[in-house]
Amino acid sequence: MENIIISNQEKFEELKEKFKKDGVEKLHVLADFDKTLTKVFVNEKKIPSLISVLIDEKYLTPDYPEKARALYDKYSAIERDLSIPLEERKSAMQEWWTKHFELLISSGLSKKDLEKAVKSENFILREEIPKFLNNLALNKIPLVILSSSGLGDESIALYLKNKKLLSDNIHIICNSFNWDENGNAVSVKQPIIHILNKTETVVKNFTDIFMRVKDRTNVILLGDSISDIDMVVGFDYDNIIKIGFLNEEVEEKLEKYKEVYDVIIANDGSAEFLNELLNHIGVV
Repeated sequence: MENIIISNQEKFEELKEKFKKDGVEKLHVLADFDKTLTKVFVNEKKIPSLISVLIDEKYLTPDYPEKARALYDKYSAIERDLSIPLEERKSAMQEWWTKHFELLISSGLSKKDLEKAVKSENFILREEIPKFLNNLALNKIPLVILSSSGLGDESIALYLKNKKLLSDNIHIICNSFNWDENGNAVSVKQPIIHILNKTETVVKNFTDIFMRVKDRTNVILLGDSISDIDMVVGFDYDNIIKIGFLNEEVEEKLEKYKEVYDVIIANDGSAEFLNELLNHIGVV
């Protein structure tokens, strides 16, 4: 299949057979959202998150896009620079998202903005993801979405609901806002989840969600960054298949991704591979 790189074919085949033998009753999926379940490039334009929709479509105050981009330019370079010590990068990510949430609130973010943003034609699910989500729902396989989304769990839930894909098997762990009686964001709930602290935001801390997956110890993990593999930290799994979406700079990053992911789906590719994997395991 085009754009599919398997790091170790023999190991992957062994994992597939273990998952198949144990069946769907032992399976759950742990996934990032932005750039993993969603596409990065839409009509040749980079749309990495719902935050991008707010910026590009000018939903908030006139100065919001410029200030948001300035934060992005400053901190995203730190996020990507693996030569900077991890703790220093974590501190910078905490600073970035604290400042961005303060900016969103001061720029007048409201629930109405979320409702408009999730309907944007410029923010779309990756090809074959709707089929993947429907397969999980029909087979009652839990999907835990662990996301550092800057627009919070409500935006993800609204987006999936708008696509008629929000079902009882989906559980979202994400940043969230406190709203006033008029639906305006007034503060963000702590702790803030960002791309480099998912290892500290373990599923076990969310008792209701944990109870739904604790006996489903075969995990398919989906992410788009090296740090996304840390989403599973703290969960006592038996077997795990880690699938990474390497959306850009493929030649530069491929070897690093092969070190941590079992399968790489490159170049903003479709999720067809995921559906074939579910089919092999026994999802019908």
